[in-house]
Amino acid sequence: MSENYKCPNCGSLSMSVFYELEKPPVHSVLLLPTREEALHYPCGDIVLGFCHTCGFIANVAFNPALHEYSSKYEATQGFSPTFNVFHRRLAQELIGRYDLHHKDIIEIGCGQGEFLTMLCELGENRGIGFDPAYIPERMKSEAKERITFIQDFYSEKYAAYKADFICCKMTLEHIQNTADFISAVRRSIGDQLKTIVFFQVPDITRILRDLAFWDIYYEHCSYFSPVSLTYLFRKCGFNIIDVRTEYEGQYLIIEATPDAEYRTAIPVQEDELAQLRRDVTYFVDHYQQRLAAWQQELEKINQNGQRAVIWGAGSKGVTFLTTLKIRDQIRYAIDINPYKHGTYMAGTGQEIVAPEFLQLYKPDIVIVMNPIYCEEIQQILNKLGITAKLMPV
Repeated sequence: MSENYKCPNCGSLSMSVFYELEKPPVHSVLLLPTREEALHYPCGDIVLGFCHTCGFIANVAFNPALHEYSSKYEATQGFSPTFNVFHRRLAQELIGRYDLHHKDIIEIGCGQGEFLTMLCELGENRGIGFDPAYIPERMKSEAKERITFIQDFYSEKYAAYKADFICCKMTLEHIQNTADFISAVRRSIGDQLKTIVFFQVPDITRILRDLAFWDIYYEHCSYFSPVSLTYLFRKCGFNIIDVRTEYEGQYLIIEATPDAEYRTAIPVQEDELAQLRRDVTYFVDHYQQRLAAWQQELEKINQNGQRAVIWGAGSKGVTFLTTLKIRDQIRYAIDINPYKHGTYMAGTGQEIVAPEFLQLYKPDIVIVMNPIYCEEIQQILNKLGITAKLMPV
């Protein structure tokens, strides 16, 4: 491992590189209307560094200038019944835990506003959502008169907007300078010490232990475990209420309140940091075997003359295909999001199609990019009369 990259989480010069991937697409959920555009979409490099001081993991080769967050950015999961059950339960739990009724709520990186809208509907709250990719025409809720959407990245220029509850789901992992950003959130809160802060990010611990190389992609420049996320929020002036995982360990959640004092000496949970080091070592020692196993599996499918598709045309799917350099062996990616249909996978060019297409294509194998959806997918296949074998990653 090479040494001496500066950690954007704690500032120490103790990041060492442990994983590299050349030329993945810099975006994986943009709507790309032609195969040609998808095949020639801009690429970057992934060079993951591990901080031996705080446990943070970052792409030290990340270049934010390559990104394009606009209305072409299509990341909603709201067409999945499985996800919607989780989303609604989470909203109800937060409303109950923090008495979010008739309160002011800010969501940073709100996407199309599904979660913010749910909080405002269920608790009769008022909302402000920030996201440059927000599309106003999609807002159909009866609560829309109580919600303001700002098509911009959140920053301190919006510090005048105050809230009882600030949430940020699946956004912090896209931000390079994590300590600068969380410090800006803390400064914006000011002396409103009763404000509740809720952040949700992917959990790198599961990725490392499961050798889930398909969960490492360019858009995610920052990767958190409980130890690094806790350290970050304490360092930036927050008291921690709770840190936990949700969605079968895929999501890492932190809930916190502003601290009245900024603390200069923040202890790191050494036992957790030591375990994370072991997890990184395990990934380094074994991920090539996981790659080889999938290459062999796909070769066997090809030799047997079988047809395979992937289910899940999001970032996991793009990374799975680009890391394994799959183009013609798999021709189609299935997704239940209708906004994606007729577009193409960045980097490898598979057409994204609706589940109904499978009645014509008749695949033998469906590679499921997120196993949590296997039951939902099997139900769809049964309704369509498709007898393909599900193969979860």
